[in-house]
Amino acid sequence: MPNKTTPPRRQWLKVALSTCMMAAACTGLALSAGTAAAQAAYPAKPIRLVVPFAVGGVTDTSGRLIAEQLSKRLGQQVIVDNKPGASGNIGTQMVAAAEPDGHTLLLAFDGTMVINPHVFPKVGFDTAKDFAPIGKIGDAILILVSHPGVSAKTLQQVITLSKTQSGGLSYGTSGTGGTPHIAGELLKQRTGANLTHIPYKGGGQALTDVLGGNIPLVYTAVAGAFPHVKSGKLHAVAVSSAQRAPSLPDVPTFIEAGLNDFDINSWVGLLAPAKTPRAVVDKLNTELNAVLNDPAVRERLNTLGITASPGGPEKFGRDMARDLSRYAAVVKAANIKAE
Repeated sequence: MPNKTTPPRRQWLKVALSTCMMAAACTGLALSAGTAAAQAAYPAKPIRLVVPFAVGGVTDTSGRLIAEQLSKRLGQQVIVDNKPGASGNIGTQMVAAAEPDGHTLLLAFDGTMVINPHVFPKVGFDTAKDFAPIGKIGDAILILVSHPGVSAKTLQQVITLSKTQSGGLSYGTSGTGGTPHIAGELLKQRTGANLTHIPYKGGGQALTDVLGGNIPLVYTAVAGAFPHVKSGKLHAVAVSSAQRAPSLPDVPTFIEAGLNDFDINSWVGLLAPAKTPRAVVDKLNTELNAVLNDPAVRERLNTLGITASPGGPEKFGRDMARDLSRYAAVVKAANIKAE
């Protein structure tokens, strides 16, 4: 016979369940309070922004602009730390291995994040697993330009002309495995154009050769080609963005020229090491978007050939995943390997 002081089984279960629910609620409140406290306390010290390229390029310049503006908004200095080498792989590896507390960030470049993994035998990081997306800074529109002496003026005319040349038409870019090279190879694969890639040690050298008539075509960023197009020294064939370039509104897109979904831009953005607290990522994204919505900042980015692209971490992550996947096929088909 049960002890009369023992509560009935149903009552005991209700007491136990009530106790568990109270404990869970307290735990949830504690976690929420901890997350809010962590977000409020961040940043607790200066932030290191690793730029995996040398001082002075467009990527570095855009990074310094963003660092300057974030310093003002976060109340802590954002220090740019240039770590060039191996086409951006060295600095990127450093951030992948850094403490995930939001005090070490990466200025991410599309060439490093979504092309290098396919052209290098080993990069030392996993784009999809080693980083937490914060947000895209902006897109650098790419353009195909020709020497004025080239008879073909439209994209379709360039494609047709290339097929009549025994050696094809040469196009210069800033180097093997860069986004302009990938765009050129995709153009070949999509249209059957007979194009021969000529890699240079920078877009400036490629432009010099097309201006001199040594090569017929160059695939490059709008920022570098703009003054030569405006002066009439180069002819703009098309831009490979979804929309026309604001600085060259009369130049058609590849899509308008008949290539559906041909939307390829070079981009730059902010990443943190994987496992960085979501509260920290959200705070950085909020402040980055505030910076990118500042008209003065947008104008300064425009002078660098970058169109500001504020948005959320998830959107930036999806964009990276898309490019990582589609460029794999292009690299494999063209057999592109790092030099």
